[in-house]
Amino acid sequence: QVQLVESGGGLVQAGGSLRLSCAASGRTFSRYVMGWFRQAPGKEREFVAAINLNGNSTSYTISVKGRFTISRDNAKSTVYLQMNSLKPEDTALYYCAARSFGSETIRLSPGQYAYWGQGTQVTVSS
Repeated sequence: QVQLVESGGGLVQAGGSLRLSCAASGRTFSRYVMGWFRQAPGKEREFVAAINLNGNSTSYTISVKGRFTISRDNAKSTVYLQMNSLKPEDTALYYCAARSFGSETIRLSPGQYAYWGQGTQVTVSS
């Protein structure tokens, strides 16, 4: 199993930046495909970005492409989400998630992720 703890959320004005971090503990971090999801009030949880085991392949939802960057540091067991040019519609609770141990394929569905953090709130004011 792996335990995930997010940090870095907060309140920022439109156009600003935040960097989210997700620290993992437990089994070997480098064997987990990692993803970021978000959920706004009254909406379903949606895919934001994901990264493969060694960090050389990423995927983004179209609304954040060019503004957000996912990365990972396997030596630090941490995955990051750099968010630039933030918009009010980016306001949500952001979750870090991990696929099952050893799964090597990036997936976009929340149901394909086995482990979840508690979430960190991002609020973008206009």
